[in-house]
Amino acid sequence: MRNDGTDQVDWRGFAEQMATMARDLLAQDSVTRTLDRITASAVELVPGCDASGILILHSKGAKTLAPTEQLVVDSDRIQTDLREGPCYDVASRENPERVFRIEDFREEHPRWPAYVSQARELGVRSMMGFLLFTEDEDLGALNLYSRSPGVFDEAGETAGWLLASHAAVAFSSARTHAQLEQAVETRHLIGEAMGILMGSHDLTEDQAFDVLRRYSQENNVKLREVARRVCEHGAPG
Repeated sequence: MRNDGTDQVDWRGFAEQMATMARDLLAQDSVTRTLDRITASAVELVPGCDASGILILHSKGAKTLAPTEQLVVDSDRIQTDLREGPCYDVASRENPERVFRIEDFREEHPRWPAYVSQARELGVRSMMGFLLFTEDEDLGALNLYSRSPGVFDEAGETAGWLLASHAAVAFSSARTHAQLEQAVETRHLIGEAMGILMGSHDLTEDQAFDVLRRYSQENNVKLREVARRVCEHGAPG
């Protein structure tokens, strides 16, 4: 598939590439590598896409994940500073929109005037974004950029939406797997720390765990970190 945005999408070829990408995403061994593969796939598969990244919003602000170019980071920074922009809107839980497309940044866009003006200076000329979501959660926005105007048409939007659908499932699966691995590792670490405290202070299991829990609460330190300190130094402090 050519990536200049001027040809019709070869849907049979696109479907074959999507199938390969889906298998590749599931084969990644970390959340970071999964996200990197998602944004790289956007550049590879969506006609006209020059750069891609994922924007997530959280209580402390916004974060850019797996940017393929500095352009993505700069664009997200502008939107975060302004609290205005299409990626920012799509990633927001308060916004019902799941897809946006700006075909030409040379034109005026009353909805995001400040962002469009500054993004134009970065060299952005076309843009699309897709909410990454499953039935249970919203994960952020997959954003696609082009330095050429008018390359993102309806066919490109459909291609991006299909990619985003696969990407959301892979992202959610990778994150769940990572959380389970961390939970198992944390449980093992806490058990080891309890054993150390039981042996060195003649405590029961409940008493050893209470030592860890109380230190965690009183010092505002995560239980996992308290356990790590005990394992490394024999004491939480």
